[in-house]
Amino acid sequence: MSNGYVVPAIVAVTLVTVGIGFYGLRLARTTSDFLVASRAVSPTWNAAAIGGEYLSAASFLGVAGLILKYGVDVLWYPVGFAAGYLALLLFVAAPLRRSGAFTLPDFCEVRLGSRRLRTLATVFVIFIGWLYLVPQLQGAGLTLATLTGSPYPLGALLVAVVVTANVALGGMRAITFVQAFQYWLKLTALAVPAIFLALQWQADARPAVTPPDGPTFRTATTVVVEHRATLTLPDGDIREVRPGDRLEFAAGDPVPEVSGAATGATEWLLPDTAGEDDRGLFATYSLILATFLGTMGLPHVLVRFYTNPDGAAARRTTLVVLALVGVFYLLPTVYGVLGRIYTPQLLVSGQTDAVVVLLPGAALGDGTTGRLLAALVAAGAFAAFLSTSSGLLTSVAGVISTDVLGRGSVRGFRIATVIAGAVPAVLALNVSGLDVSQVVGLAFAVAASSFCPLLVLGIWWRGLTDLGAAAGVLVGGGAAVGAVLLTVLGPPLSGWPATLTTQPAAWTVPLAFTVMVVVSMASRRRLPRDVGATMLRLHTPESLRL
Repeated sequence: MSNGYVVPAIVAVTLVTVGIGFYGLRLARTTSDFLVASRAVSPTWNAAAIGGEYLSAASFLGVAGLILKYGVDVLWYPVGFAAGYLALLLFVAAPLRRSGAFTLPDFCEVRLGSRRLRTLATVFVIFIGWLYLVPQLQGAGLTLATLTGSPYPLGALLVAVVVTANVALGGMRAITFVQAFQYWLKLTALAVPAIFLALQWQADARPAVTPPDGPTFRTATTVVVEHRATLTLPDGDIREVRPGDRLEFAAGDPVPEVSGAATGATEWLLPDTAGEDDRGLFATYSLILATFLGTMGLPHVLVRFYTNPDGAAARRTTLVVLALVGVFYLLPTVYGVLGRIYTPQLLVSGQTDAVVVLLPGAALGDGTTGRLLAALVAAGAFAAFLSTSSGLLTSVAGVISTDVLGRGSVRGFRIATVIAGAVPAVLALNVSGLDVSQVVGLAFAVAASSFCPLLVLGIWWRGLTDLGAAAGVLVGGGAAVGAVLLTVLGPPLSGWPATLTTQPAAWTVPLAFTVMVVVSMASRRRLPRDVGATMLRLHTPESLRL
C-alpha cells in the first residue's frame, strides 16, 4: 500500500513529540523533576498524561484486531482495561501518593522496611516494563511496514530512539506534556475516521457484519499470508498455508474458515465455550481478573500517581482517567466490527492487528479522503507507541537509576534510560511475530499476580510482613512469569495446559494473595515496629495535617 501522506504524518508526530520534550527539558533540573515531576502535576494534566501512556499499541491496534478475529468474546479486554482504574481509585491511588515513595520498590521499603523485598520488587518492575515495552516497539515496526513497505526494524528503532532521547533529556517533567498531547491526538485519530467509516457504511446500505453465509470479499483480493494457518475452503477442502503464500479471491467469494479465528457468524457473535469442560469460561474470568487487577500493579501507571501534589489530587486524577479511557475504548470496537465487512482478508493473512490502519483506505477507497484518514490513523498509532513507551521507559529507568546503579542523580537517570531502552529494542527486533494484545495481557497477568496483592495487602492489612510479601510475589508473580515464558517461548499446547498458561491470572492471583496471608501470619514477629505510624500516614487525609 502506497500512501504519500503517511510518512509526513509520522514525521510530524515525531517532531512535535521531540519539540514538546525539549520544552519540558527547560523545566527539568532536579532529580525529583526527572522521577516524579517534583510532585506538582495537576489532576487534569496528569489524567491526560495517564491516558496517553496507558492507551498503548494493545489498545490502539490490538483490541480492534482481536474483535475482528475473535468477536464478542474479547470485549472483556476494553472493559477490563478501563475498569481497572475503578479498583485503582478505590484501593490504591490516595494511600500510595501519601506514602511519599518515588517508585514501587520505594513503597516496599517504606511500608515493610526490607531491602531484600525492595530488590525483588526492582526485578519485577524491570521485567513487567520490558515485557510491556516489546509489543509497543513491535507495533511500531508493524505499522510502518504495513503502511509504507519499509523494513520492520525501522519503525521499532525509530520509536526506541525518540523515546529514549526524550526521557533521558527531560524525564517525567518532559514526558508529562508529551503524553497529555498524545492522548488527545490518539482520540482524534480514531474518532474522526470512525465518523467517516460509519457514514460510508450507511452509504453502502449498511451491509451485515455477520451475514448468515459468512463474510465475503467485496472486491477482487490478493492475500499474502503472514502467519501459518489451516484454511477450510467453501467446497470443504482443507489447505495448509505458510508465510509468503499468495491466494487469489474474486469479488463475492466467501472468506475461508481460518484455524484459530471466529470466521462464522455464530462463532463471532457467541461466547466461546471451548468444548464442554468450561475452559472458555475459565479463560474469560481469568482475562477479567488480569485486566481489572493488573492495572493497579503496572509500574508505569503507578509512578504517575507519585506526581500528584497530594492524595486528594490522586483520586481526582483517577476519576478523570476513568472518563477519558472509557470514551477512548468505544472506538476500537467500531474498527473491529467494520473490519469484518471491509478487510476480511486480514483474517486469512493473519495481520488482524493492522485493521485500524488499513480500514480507512479499504472502506473509503484510494482517494484523497481515504489517504488522509489513513495518515491520521497512522499518526495516532505512532503517538500510542511513543507515549506508552515513554511512560514504561521512565518507570524502568527510575528503578534502574535508584536501585541498580545506586546513583539517584540526573546523570544516573540518563544512563539508566539508555540501558532500559536498549534491551527491549534488541528483543523487539528478534520477536516480530508476537500477538500484541496477548503479550500485553500477559504483562497484566504478571502485574496482577505480584504488585496487586502487595499493594492491596500492604495498604489495607497491617499484618503483612516482609517475608509474606516476598513469598507471595515470588510464588504468584513467579508462576505468572513462568506462564508467560512458556506461552511465548515454549512449544504449542492444547486443552487445559494451554488455557492455564495463556490466561494464568485466575489461579496465580489467588495463589499470591493466599501465600502472602499465610506466610505473614506465620511470621508475625517480623512486623515492622512503626507499622501503626505508617498505616496512619497512608490513610490520613493531608488536610488533617497529622
